[in-house]
Amino acid sequence: MGLSTHVLDTMHGCPAAGMAVELWETSADGQSTRLQAFTLNDDGRNPSGLLIAHDALQVGTYRLVFDVAGYFAEKGVALPKPNFLNQVSLDFGVAESGAHYHVPLLVSPWSYSTYRGS
Repeated sequence: MGLSTHVLDTMHGCPAAGMAVELWETSADGQSTRLQAFTLNDDGRNPSGLLIAHDALQVGTYRLVFDVAGYFAEKGVALPKPNFLNQVSLDFGVAESGAHYHVPLLVSPWSYSTYRGS
């Protein structure tokens, strides 16, 4: 169970290998604590597996920050200045600590979509 993510590059039709991602824990008072930063592997996933293991996942609010502009710039995509999308931040809540929360991102330089996966 725990928390995981997966990013697919919909412009090129492939996993977003090499994209930088940060995971933050957030709170109602506006405070945020960075829990980790990582670079997606060739499959568009965290190379270490789960972002938060099943027994460590707590009820609360979190944020995933994806460096979309940096990723597409590295792929050689000509981006406007300023970029339409720079960083994509997904704020989400974990209501059940014993459940699996999978937060995928489908992304291009001009759009993104997410959902609670399985």
